[in-house]
Amino acid sequence: MADAKADAGGNADAGENRPGFQLAGGAPERYERYVEPIMAPFVTAVVDAAGLFPGARVLDLACGTGFAARAAALRAGPTGRVAGADVNEGMLRVAATHMPGTHPGIEFTLAPADALPYPDAAFDAVICQQGAQFFPDLHAALAETARVTRPGGRFAATVWTPKERSPYFAAQYEAVEEYGGPEAAANHARAFACAPDHLSDAVRAAGFHDVTAHDTTFGITLPPLTVYASAQLSALPWGQAVVDAGGPEALAAAGRLVCDRLTHHTAADGTATLPFTATLVAGVR
Repeated sequence: MADAKADAGGNADAGENRPGFQLAGGAPERYERYVEPIMAPFVTAVVDAAGLFPGARVLDLACGTGFAARAAALRAGPTGRVAGADVNEGMLRVAATHMPGTHPGIEFTLAPADALPYPDAAFDAVICQQGAQFFPDLHAALAETARVTRPGGRFAATVWTPKERSPYFAAQYEAVEEYGGPEAAANHARAFACAPDHLSDAVRAAGFHDVTAHDTTFGITLPPLTVYASAQLSALPWGQAVVDAGGPEALAAAGRLVCDRLTHHTAADGTATLPFTATLVAGVR
């Protein structure tokens, strides 16, 4: 989530300085902790689609705190090379502290998707987990992606389908609109606004072939929502907007609204198992 990650990392500290705000760590640390349960199965799916192999050279584009980069490093093994690029320095700092112990290292670099500091054909695969919808210029970013991918190499990306297909996100949107206002709700909606045809067409225009797109749904069990809903929201820029609008009390109220909307998905222990749906687009250079 490139721009979303940048905003969350850059602005959250202001909210944490408000009296009574109890969530520990900055937004990048909370992103690593609270967003990971939702991202995990989709990370596996995007890495699978990239066709990685031992020794592969891989770029995680809009890498955030490195969920997909770490998964790619495990697939590429000790002889592989994995890089991560993102526009958010705070996210990259957190990413650097979560290297997989069996890998010699991942090279994390501060760089926008449309100006990558890598030579032509540098990678066997480029992966992008929930970032493409936030690129200011999708075509420029994918042109750069094609440039750094070797002929025959693969590109794979996920973007969320409309929020109505993922009940948690639909409830969260309602909470953001209620407690953060229309601008925050509009920013939230951007995460779900990249149509599969639009992304697929842009991937083809960049020079990839054999482009495929399909929706994938996972049932994900989230931690008890009474804590998780507000904590996960606090890691995102629209959660920061809620705090800015009404303080920590508004964040707590937004979390309660999410819980209320998802009561029928919630187990006796407070956990909730919910469907999440994303589109997976892949192509060959």
